[in-house]
Amino acid sequence: MPPGPPYDTTMATRVNAAARRGSRSPLVIDISRLGRRPGSMITVDDTVPSPARIGLDLIAVPEGAPMHLELRLESVSEGVLVTGSVSAPTEGECARCLRPVTGDVEVDLTELFAYPDSTTEATTDEDEVPRVGRDGGTDTVDLEQPIIDAIGLALPFSPVCTPDCAGLCPECGVRMADAEPGHQHEQIDPRWAKLAQLREQPGDES
Repeated sequence: MPPGPPYDTTMATRVNAAARRGSRSPLVIDISRLGRRPGSMITVDDTVPSPARIGLDLIAVPEGAPMHLELRLESVSEGVLVTGSVSAPTEGECARCLRPVTGDVEVDLTELFAYPDSTTEATTDEDEVPRVGRDGGTDTVDLEQPIIDAIGLALPFSPVCTPDCAGLCPECGVRMADAEPGHQHEQIDPRWAKLAQLREQPGDES
């Protein structure tokens, strides 16, 4: 193939998806083309498989689900600033009736990755500000944890199939949406329950 035009770090370019997929995780982004000149920028517009189930107990992005990344990575004096959005399908179950539910989640990202030997790296802990990493001699940023955190905050803790879901019958467990109209169970005062059991036992009618 003929060589492409010279790379200009002052203009937004699109990251080579094939090079990025060489990393262990599809959410590890190769920034070797970005350089460290403040103001340099590259963009990512790609769909990658979710490396794991990401979300909450009742609803999450399934492992392997397509995650669409629309990101801008900009070199600043202290590191790489990542901004943009991530969207993906979700699967789970209704917290009221346990019916399967599906949907989509979209989150915004704004994350600074500190350069090695920068003032930010020296004055913060890694759990405060993530670091620009190295993978096979290549500078990278790992977006997995920021995406996990953002999706966890965006998803509902108790998802429902419909806002007015009536849930399950507390007596028999049938979904109220599937039950016959007027579905109910006779309630016996526990003080009379023993007497009711005695009346139901066969015996001398006298």
